[in-house]
Amino acid sequence: MTAVREQLPEGRYGRSADERADRGLRIAGAVLGVGLLAMVGWFGYDYVGGQRISAEMIKWDVTADDRVEVHLEVRKDKDAKGYCTLRSRAADGGEVGRRDVRFDAPVSRVDQVVTVRTTARATSAELAGCTTDG
Repeated sequence: MTAVREQLPEGRYGRSADERADRGLRIAGAVLGVGLLAMVGWFGYDYVGGQRISAEMIKWDVTADDRVEVHLEVRKDKDAKGYCTLRSRAADGGEVGRRDVRFDAPVSRVDQVVTVRTTARATSAELAGCTTDG
């Protein structure tokens, strides 16, 4: 009596259609994965390298009912010109003061105390962001 085979002999007729499809999916997934990693890397590099002005608010102090003093440290390229926006908020969260501070001096680090005038007593101050000219 002879045994009946349910599968073709191994290696005799090449790869099956399922194996070819799996290989194609793996190749497509690898190409898409590499592309995604390259895109994330490019966006990260552009974000970090593209910022020519960055700032940090060291401390702030409410000195009167109509003003807040903010100690600001700015790092920038020497030739970069731009400004940073500071704002202060009241206890209810509403904005009571805003000031744009320009940085045009040809230095790479600026350490400055800035006064933000307010329309009511402020309870906080924050650095909204920095922008370069052009």
